[in-house]
Amino acid sequence: MIHPPLILFDGICNLCCGWVQFLIRQDKDRKFKFASIQSESGQKLLNSVGISTKIMETVIYLKGNQCFQKSSAVLEILNDMGGVWKIFVVFKLIPKPIMDGIYQFIAKKRYRYFGKRVTCYLPGAENQKRFLT
Repeated sequence: MIHPPLILFDGICNLCCGWVQFLIRQDKDRKFKFASIQSESGQKLLNSVGISTKIMETVIYLKGNQCFQKSSAVLEILNDMGGVWKIFVVFKLIPKPIMDGIYQFIAKKRYRYFGKRVTCYLPGAENQKRFLT
């Protein structure tokens, strides 16, 4: 299945929601779409790419016929943002198991360090069309 640039995120994680808010501010061309993993659309998209719908510890980036997870998703998103953010591509030189290990360490402790919301993140009116529900 071919996907436009779409970012799936944990909608109750403050760190994840902060990341999405950062991306919205930086994405001047409005190329990215978003869906929380907990949403109906998010669950359907996970099923469509063969990822467990119970997975919450990762950002997932769907682009074209590719699916990126964990550190690969973050680095690919930053690269696709262009501009100064492309500099982060240098982290692809670090072996993936190390990068994913760091990512996983943060992901497992994200609620403790950053907290979580009672309900999923809701975008402002100006960005609602960028979110799948």
